[in-house]
Amino acid sequence: MDPIKKIPTSLPEVFILEPRVFGDERGFFFESYNEKVFAGLGIRERFVQDNHSRSAQNVLRGLHYQIKQTQGKLVRVVEGDVLDVAVDLRRSSSTFGKSEAVHLSGENKRMLWIPRGFAHGFCVISPSAHVLYKATDYYAPEYERTLAWNDPDLHIEWELAGEPIVSAKDQRGSFLRNAECFE
Repeated sequence: MDPIKKIPTSLPEVFILEPRVFGDERGFFFESYNEKVFAGLGIRERFVQDNHSRSAQNVLRGLHYQIKQTQGKLVRVVEGDVLDVAVDLRRSSSTFGKSEAVHLSGENKRMLWIPRGFAHGFCVISPSAHVLYKATDYYAPEYERTLAWNDPDLHIEWELAGEPIVSAKDQRGSFLRNAECFE
């Protein structure tokens, strides 16, 4: 049995990873990253930075991307429940402007692989959530861009239980039609 199951999404390069979890009365164990296993699944990039955020319910972060020093991200939730979203920003792609939304939680232990060329964001559905993600390049604020989370052309159903809590930066996000994108 494979240690991690690869589950396709509507965006061919974005996929869900479901680890094999070993549990008993003491708790559980699973391998969240193994370079050799991930290479066999198509993720051959080197990760250079790990990030951890804690957010309260209805916090919406994103949709973020870097126009240079682009980042692939491997996202997972260790506690709580989020709706994690990827948007294809590659103009040459047949799925340009399309999004994929996936539930990630401490309970389902799923991960989402989001390659370079995509914007990423999430909203917290549970009372709070701890989100961990590995990045393939370093954070570079001078190249960071924000796609408007509420762009009606993206058709994202955020599953919020009230008004979203959004940072000032994320409130100023660009609509897709005006956003700096990839070729």
